[in-house]
This record gives sequence, structure tokens and C-alpha cells, in this order.
Amino acid sequence: MENVTDVWYGPLPAGSPYVKPLRLHYVRNGVEKFWDLVDVQDSVCIIIYNKTTNKLVFVKQFRPAVYYGVIKEMGCKHDDKIELEKYPAKLGITLELCAGTVDKNLPLNEIAREEVLEECGFNVPVDRLETVMTHKSGVGASGANMTMFYCEVTEVDKVNSGGGVDDEIIDVIELSMDEVKEMVKQGAKNISPPACLLGILWFLHNKCPK
Repeated sequence: MENVTDVWYGPLPAGSPYVKPLRLHYVRNGVEKFWDLVDVQDSVCIIIYNKTTNKLVFVKQFRPAVYYGVIKEMGCKHDDKIELEKYPAKLGITLELCAGTVDKNLPLNEIAREEVLEECGFNVPVDRLETVMTHKSGVGASGANMTMFYCEVTEVDKVNSGGGVDDEIIDVIELSMDEVKEMVKQGAKNISPPACLLGILWFLHNKCPK
């Protein structure tokens, strides 16, 4: 997971398949304005509850954007050499819901089903995926949609160890009800995206076993 040996900065190529920066011009109240933003893909995320273990299933992975934000806060500048001894890769490892981009011409629940299998190793039919909500994954630099699903699994559904596909490196972990409650209590500090924390709150309010 943390086997990152070199990190450096470089310019964003014009043909990036993941983000497309642009400037949006508009006139409001007679004043011309603009906003710089990035066009990113829509995504899905899945709250996975393992009924066998009575735990929620999460993934951990190295997120370069999070790593950048953390080391910037620690004082690392763009023109600095990034020293992994001083800024270890573990600073960029997040705890998230199973998730993925909408990069196929498939129904969203089918894309979500594939992510559950590829990332977490549970093979479930689409009718076991319950749509929770669709919300914006961001409102500042981007405004893409994220659709959240809920899925209950058991150890019988486990067909492999997960971990992603191709060159992804993803660790699958499960947290107890007490552990996830700690994540959303007042004053908590997490390296998790808002969708993960929203999913936990939704689960605790709507699905958590009494």
C-alpha cells in the first residue's frame, strides 16, 4: 500500500482523460465574471454492510490529491524536492467507501455492482443494490454527480479478496459500529471524503442494527 518510491510535480497535459480544466464566463447583475473549474466524470459509491460480521466495509488507498494537500499544509512547496523520509506516502492514504467513476455505458447500479466485486470481492446481483441518493461530488472546482448505493453482503458472497483491477492497489477493511460512530462524532478528524462520512451517517440513521 505504501510502496511509493518517488514523487514529483509536473504540468497537467492538455489531453488528460481524467480532468479537463476550463474557465466559465458569465454575467451576473450586469457584471462580467468568471470561474475556473475542472470537468470530471460522474461517480458511484457504495455503503457495504457485512451482515455476517456486523461491520461496514471500506477501502484504503493512496490518493495523490490528498497527499499533496497534506504535504502542502506541512510546508512543502511546488519547487521543493519531495523527500519521502519527511513526507511518507502514508500521509496520502484515505479511508473511503467503495467507489468508482462512471466510465462505461451501463446503468449506474451495474457499475456499482462491478465496483463492489472488483474492489471488495463481494459478488452480488444488482437487485441487492439500493439507491440512496445522488449528490454533487464537489461545488468549488467541480460539480459532477455522485450516486450513492447501499448493499448488504455476507461472507457467502465473498468470491475474492478484492483490491481493484489493473494496477490499482486497494486494501479492504471492515469497521465495527463503534468504530464508525467514532468517525462522525463531534470533533473527529478523518482523512475521508465527505461522501464516506455522509454514507456512515445515513447508515447509522437508517440501517444500523438496533
